[in-house]
Amino acid sequence: MNWGYKLTIVFIVFASGISYLVYRCVNTPVDLVASDYYKQELAYQQVIDATRNANNLSSAATLREENGAITLRLPAEMQRQSTTGTVFFYCASNQAKDRQVPLTLGADGAQTIASNLLAPGHYTVKISWTAEGKNYFNEQSFDLR
Repeated sequence: MNWGYKLTIVFIVFASGISYLVYRCVNTPVDLVASDYYKQELAYQQVIDATRNANNLSSAATLREENGAITLRLPAEMQRQSTTGTVFFYCASNQAKDRQVPLTLGADGAQTIASNLLAPGHYTVKISWTAEGKNYFNEQSFDLR
């Protein structure tokens, strides 16, 4: 076998390797954080203001996993106020695990969320709520076992 055949074989192996890599790249799923991220970025000043409002409260919102349920508790000054909002469980590794739950507080300022709604894993929990015309936002990490 002369050097021309060897060069042709090397070129074919190289081209096959590059073609395989292109095929793998095209078929790899890419989950975006949000499908409308540009629109959300334009309104991010509202999130900054809501975070500042939440930081001015006496304490932060807390999440605890207890007895097969997740307990969300807002600061004490939110107990007597009418609140509306959402709790968004964001899983960075798998978009299918993301869940959004409406905020419905009891008389004690807490909400219980069944942990079977979520798959075990690491979540970033984004809590946004409105009380007496003022917006609040809190973001924290949460591990569900």
